[in-house]
Amino acid sequence: MNILDRYLARTVLLYTGLVMAVLMSLGALFVFIEQQDEIGVGSYTAASAFLYCLMSMPEQVFELLPIGALLGSLIGLGLLARSSEIIAVRAAGVSLARMTLAVGAAGVLLALASVLIGEFVAPPVQQFARQFKLFSKYADLSEAGGGSVWVKDGGSMVQLERQAGGAVFGGVYVFRFADPGHLASIARATTASVAGDGRWELDGYAETAFTAQGGTRVTRSPRQSFPTSVSPEFVGLAAEDPGRMPTLRLAQYLAHLRANGLDTRAVEFALWARIARTVSIAVVVLLALPFSFGSMRTAGSGARTVVGVLIGIGFYLLQRTLESSAQVFNVNPILLAWTPVTLLVAGTAFALRRTR
Repeated sequence: MNILDRYLARTVLLYTGLVMAVLMSLGALFVFIEQQDEIGVGSYTAASAFLYCLMSMPEQVFELLPIGALLGSLIGLGLLARSSEIIAVRAAGVSLARMTLAVGAAGVLLALASVLIGEFVAPPVQQFARQFKLFSKYADLSEAGGGSVWVKDGGSMVQLERQAGGAVFGGVYVFRFADPGHLASIARATTASVAGDGRWELDGYAETAFTAQGGTRVTRSPRQSFPTSVSPEFVGLAAEDPGRMPTLRLAQYLAHLRANGLDTRAVEFALWARIARTVSIAVVVLLALPFSFGSMRTAGSGARTVVGVLIGIGFYLLQRTLESSAQVFNVNPILLAWTPVTLLVAGTAFALRRTR
């Protein structure tokens, strides 16, 4: 890359960083405001809420980077256009194709940063943030993990694994203790769903109780209520949102669902949408280049910002709408996941083709 290439790429990266700083400040403020109703529950204080907001930032960076890259590129290249630097670059003999490569290189760097944050930083930090918050609120509860999840609730221990989206679990075992070291009963349920009134609904319930005489008593029931102080939010630690899983873990979970003949549409969409979102970062950076020419060249930064926000919101809403379609309708999740990016690529290619 020559000096002009580096200058264009550096401009995109610089203004994307500035936009992301603003977006992250606003995002942290909104998250902190959301925590106000929970401050004071257990040992969850205002300082805890502030720390939770800081730990939520990597996840927000991953979520907002496509919009931040678009806004940063529009503002950065727009300022170069208003000061006629883009015209000077063209006059120096730099073709539009060469400028596209320089700007695209910045987009690739941003996409790589998104991969690093989304795969190695955001998931473990966000998981720790959720655990920190919930253990602060529910100090009398504890959880241990691994392939399955163990939740301690008073005199009971519950072991469960997630089988489907939402708070629906399979492979559920409930161990009740009459006193420490004395097992009173073991129960097995095919599925468990978290109810909102302080209980779980256990389906296919079978319990083996140990009597004082040394015998056992077996009880079976199609459905059994299990009172608990464990909130659905706490149990949600075991049911990680597929949209927040790293790509490799999503792929492994998808293989597990297929091997067990379970519904894979939501997870498959989340996997491909995650990949498509990363690709979209490089595309939205290129989309900003045509705005540096023609009628938008002399437009103010406010006008370009509005255009960028509209495009970003449209992309986000379309992706969320298609996500719901993937779960409700029998449509190919791969097709739905790549539709927003495909439209973005087509629009960018059309705009670049019309640029002179």
